[in-house]
Amino acid sequence: MKKGLLITAGVIVAFSIGYFINCPAHSDGGCKIAVVDINELAKNSTQVQQLKKDQDLKLKDMQSTINKAQLEISKEKDKAKVEAISEKYRQEINDKKVAMDEEYNTKLNQINDEIKSAVVQKASQMGYDVVLPKNVTLFGGEDITSAISAEIK
Repeated sequence: MKKGLLITAGVIVAFSIGYFINCPAHSDGGCKIAVVDINELAKNSTQVQQLKKDQDLKLKDMQSTINKAQLEISKEKDKAKVEAISEKYRQEINDKKVAMDEEYNTKLNQINDEIKSAVVQKASQMGYDVVLPKNVTLFGGEDITSAISAEIK
């Protein structure tokens, strides 16, 4: 999740820098700049919270599969059968993990896109020319995190 948020923050910074460079040439009064705490938006998002709950349930399911495999292996005496059972469960667990990771990343990217869209839409409505991530801004800009947070819940 943090990787996706960092990528989002990087894209926003790159876009903002490009826009900021061109903004003074197109405006007569300077740029109106806002900052947004991306981590706070993600933390407060009900979609992210639900995604975490879903992920926890899937991890519990995976753990029960591991426990079942360990129990079955511990009961078996034949080495060939132990190896076959181990390989079967190893493949099953690996397939579940790959599917779980792909689904998680897909949903997280979708949520990130929705958050970015909400930031752009709300900032435009509020008349901002540039929005920067709060964690890369040393000084300046009006914090509009709470206004956007209300929009994405």
